[in-house]
Amino acid sequence: MLKTIEEKVLEGNGITWDEALNLSKLKGDDIKALLDLANRVREKNAGNRIDLCSIMAAKVGRCSENCKFCSQSAHHSCNINVYDLISDADVSKRIEEIENSGAHRFCLVTSGEKLTDKEFERILKIYDLLNRKTDLSLCASLGALDANRAYALKQAGVKMYHHNVETSRSYFSKICTTHTYDDRINTIKAAKKADLKICCGGIISMGESMVNRLEMAFEIKELDVDSIPINILTPIKGTPLQDIKLLSHDEILKSIALFRLIMPHKVIRLAGGKENGLGEDEKKAYIGGINGALVGNYLTTSGRRVEDGLNMFRQIGYEIN
Repeated sequence: MLKTIEEKVLEGNGITWDEALNLSKLKGDDIKALLDLANRVREKNAGNRIDLCSIMAAKVGRCSENCKFCSQSAHHSCNINVYDLISDADVSKRIEEIENSGAHRFCLVTSGEKLTDKEFERILKIYDLLNRKTDLSLCASLGALDANRAYALKQAGVKMYHHNVETSRSYFSKICTTHTYDDRINTIKAAKKADLKICCGGIISMGESMVNRLEMAFEIKELDVDSIPINILTPIKGTPLQDIKLLSHDEILKSIALFRLIMPHKVIRLAGGKENGLGEDEKKAYIGGINGALVGNYLTTSGRRVEDGLNMFRQIGYEIN
């Protein structure tokens, strides 16, 4: 089965739903064979270049939405450092650090369903400043977006908009009830209409089934986005998912490989939670279909030191440029 699928995928065609479902049942040594196949597909379509992104929390906490995984929700009781929109000076300091880190992209991330008009005008000025100060490709993750705001971000120098679907349509209501899956799709469509590239993925290990994960992958494929971040849940005290049992490393790695075979030409980006979710097996993901990564810290949790991550990529054989 793997040999037949390899011939098909290396010709540029993603696997079908039935093929993905069959592959998802592999166990033991067959998972290693699946990861090897995903790695060959990654090498053929992306070579040895890895796309690196760094993020900065530009506004933290007091979010009106009730996403069960998120420490920034006002519906939960989490111990985080809450603050309003950052200053130009804070962004300028961080951008200098990022430019020396090896990252290719830089993204400001704000909490809340969406920014107020005043906050949005402020963020546009920050992006205009960044566009003049750095050669990094600028991304934004500012919550819900309409077409007018999307065009304004494009004019300010933003190249890519990040907005996850978080999980599959069928599982979404188990994770959030204050907005809908279609609300998220509408934001993605607005950003695409403004000719922004799209970064859209989700979080795994939130109690969903493998079928739910495959549904999410095929739904993202249908959206035809550019970058697909795969986050692994970090259970945070005070959230409804604080005591959830994480997926096994094999199940996480198998899911990553299947995303690669479903979308052979896209950037599949290992993002938040990888250190806790995979530990030393994180390396296996980069030779199992991944060709993008989030480097440095996350929003309210810490990640691997950037230099440690770069050293790992070099040891694996990735080009850092």
